[in-house]
Amino acid sequence: MAILKKVRGFSPIYGDKCWFADNAALLGEVILGNGCTVWFGAVVRGDVNTIKIGNNTNIQDNATIHGTYEAAATTIGNNVSIGHNAIVHGCTIEDNVLIGMGSIVMDGAVIKEGAMVAAGAVVLAGTIVASQTVYAGIPAKWIKKVEGENREMMMRIAGNYQKYARWFQDESPEKT
Repeated sequence: MAILKKVRGFSPIYGDKCWFADNAALLGEVILGNGCTVWFGAVVRGDVNTIKIGNNTNIQDNATIHGTYEAAATTIGNNVSIGHNAIVHGCTIEDNVLIGMGSIVMDGAVIKEGAMVAAGAVVLAGTIVASQTVYAGIPAKWIKKVEGENREMMMRIAGNYQKYARWFQDESPEKT
């Protein structure tokens, strides 16, 4: 069973049809919408500031979601995919965003609707990633617009994590 822990008087709150891996940790002031998944080794640590997550968002294996004490809460929108080993810290991520594997998004950054942060990218504090754009590199910079195939991939990933969670709930998996 996932680690759900009360911290400073706050307990994690989550909506319907959420799934948490056995060793996922949700701690303190964490609020998740419906249909969210938090995967193996992922930590959503609302001990020092609030973490709010919308509907149908997936926090993949070993990702860390945190904030900064008295300075930077974390807000994540709907249909967001946070890739394996990503760090999301004290920032705002709007709807329909993909945060790539191993990337880092720092305090005060804003990732606008439909944007993609490439694997391994480092989005510096205060950076605003425009809607429907791809940012990559260290530090992350604009690369191109999100178009056709990338947009479809982002929506497919968000939807697939609902299916993957069902596999772990002993339900019949869907055929791919």
